[in-house]
Amino acid sequence: MDSNELRAMQAPLKKKYLEKPEEGEWTLHAEGTLGKNLACHVETHIGTVESGLHPATGGDGTQACSGDMLLQALVACAGVTLNSVATAMGIELKDAKVRADGDLDFRGTLGVSRDTPVGFKNIRMTFELDSGADPKKLKKLIDLTERYCVVYQTLQNSPEISVKLTRN
Repeated sequence: MDSNELRAMQAPLKKKYLEKPEEGEWTLHAEGTLGKNLACHVETHIGTVESGLHPATGGDGTQACSGDMLLQALVACAGVTLNSVATAMGIELKDAKVRADGDLDFRGTLGVSRDTPVGFKNIRMTFELDSGADPKKLKKLIDLTERYCVVYQTLQNSPEISVKLTRN
């Protein structure tokens, strides 16, 4: 796909969202069902993912770890955004890789230390690009990728989260 095809594909959506801002507001959903061996079966558009404990918390490594899945979602979103922005800017990427590394201390989630926070302390993203583009254009590409990546922005600007319990 080139920049003209991308613009043509997105133009009707941009026009619609400008004219009717409410059309741009969507609610995305994720749902999981608890399973055997401490698993949670998460439905995706391409099938069910069985998530479970990370080996650092007692898992055997045969199930997806939600922490890894968070980093994978970040990489996926940043990769798609990078690809789209590069296309829009006319930047040729011969090869590109996106990596996310996150540091956490499992003592927190296991309740070993109340002083240890639960969750990632740091997340580092690396963009490895093979391109003949000017370094200033590549810097702008990364800046715009950060700006328009939904998962990156969500992690940077924590949304309000509410929790509700319902009973059958």
